[in-house]
Formats: sequence, C-alpha cells, structure tokens
Amino acid sequence: MMRILITGAAGRIGTSLRREFGGRYELVRCLDRLPIDDPQPHEEAVVGDVSDHGLVERAMKGIDGVIHLAAIPREAAFQDILEVNVVGTWNVYEAARRQGARRVVFGSSNHAVGFYPRTETIDHRAPPRPDSRYGLSKCWGEAVGALYADKYAVKSLHIRIGNAGEKPTSRRLMAIWISARDLAQLCRIGLEHPGIHNDIVYGISRNATAWHDNSAAYALGYAPQDSADVYEDVAMAGEAKLTHDPVEAYFQGGGFCALEYAGGLFPGRQT
Repeated sequence: MMRILITGAAGRIGTSLRREFGGRYELVRCLDRLPIDDPQPHEEAVVGDVSDHGLVERAMKGIDGVIHLAAIPREAAFQDILEVNVVGTWNVYEAARRQGARRVVFGSSNHAVGFYPRTETIDHRAPPRPDSRYGLSKCWGEAVGALYADKYAVKSLHIRIGNAGEKPTSRRLMAIWISARDLAQLCRIGLEHPGIHNDIVYGISRNATAWHDNSAAYALGYAPQDSADVYEDVAMAGEAKLTHDPVEAYFQGGGFCALEYAGGLFPGRQT
C-alpha cells in the first residue's frame, strides 16, 4: 500500500479526496495551513505552508506519491501567487526528488487554457493560454512537472481541474464540472498507473457540453461515473440569474478572462 501526501488537504477538494479514498492508502499525510479537524486513524496532519521548503521536505519523508493541491485558488497579486503557487510547487517537486517520492499528481486548472474560445474543443496537446496570473502559475506547475519527469524520474499527472462544486450552477460549469468520485478516480490513476510519465488530462466528468477532449484520460483507464447533464435544470436556473460580460461569455475561462481585460482577442471588444 502506498504512503501519500496531500497538500491543501483541509481545503474543499482535499477533504473530498480524503473521504473518497477511505482506507485505500497505508498513510495519508495531510499538509495544510489550517488544522485537519477530523483526522482518521490512517492520517497524519502537518500544519504549515508549502512556501516553507524545510517543512515540505520533512512532510515528504517516507512518502511514495503526492497530490499537490495547495495554492491560492483564485486571481491574486503576483507576489502572493509567486510565494504559494510558484515557489510552493517548486518546493513540492524538489522535496519529492530528494526524498524519493516518484509520483506527483498536480492540481492544475482549466485556467491554464482559459483563453480558448468556447466554440473550440481542445485536448491535452493544446498549447497553454493562461487567462490570469493564477492560470499562469498552473502552466508553471505543469512545466516543473515536465522537467522533473524527464530529468529526475519524478513522474506526474497534471489534472486541469474544471469545477469541483457539488453541482454545476451555470452553462459554463456544465462544461467543466467534475464529481468528487470522478476526481478521486483521476487522482488514483495519477498515483498508481504504471504508464504515467508526464501526462495532462482534464478534470471533468462525462459532460455532453464539454469543451475538452479528454481522450488522454480515457487512454489511462478513466471511466467517469457522473455527468453534469443530470443537473441541467439547476445550471440553467443559475444561468438565468447571471449578467455576463461579453468577454466572460466568449472564453472558456469565463470571469478570469474578463478581469482586467484590455486585449484584442475578443471580436466584440477590439482595442
């Protein structure tokens, strides 16, 4: 049985994964700036920040694989993004290399490719088009994973997570939603599949309106159990309450694209 580390383990996704995994792994070490309220018998809690390299190195001792979720999960000032999302991710990969952890599941984001229009279907080979400083930090994380896979044999699965809320509440979220058990399945694949090297997949369920071709995930054995389609009524009710900026409605990244937007990509808002 594997011994794993989850960074950001007290967050919504980290908490969900811990619940979905149950006792699958011998040890789940939980690293977060916040305390873990309900550690299970097979869990260990470490309180601290991924920007602290020494702490990350200590947390990595005896670990086989990592699920790296710790991040500022929204747009923020560059210095804040730099400290947590950039330096923190470097610390995780470097500690994994030094401590002999040979597998990292990186919680990337749809915002790494957010400036593709909603009319375009993209797959794992699409070049990055980050829609924000946050999205740029996820591109950085994917690049760090590539370096460590090729140079140090620390293998990575990068999951470009869409929306992991309980239910999709808009048309956009219908396209990118993923259920808790489907995301847990992808993370298990990332930790356990023998064929992983440096792979990118999309963290989405089997959604009819998806903008992402997730054939790379299916090739690794991903078999999503859920679909946003069953929540269409909920999503459309939420959509009716929204007032979209046209830039937000045009690009896959939604509001992240519209924030501070002064570009010439959107045909209705040329500069």
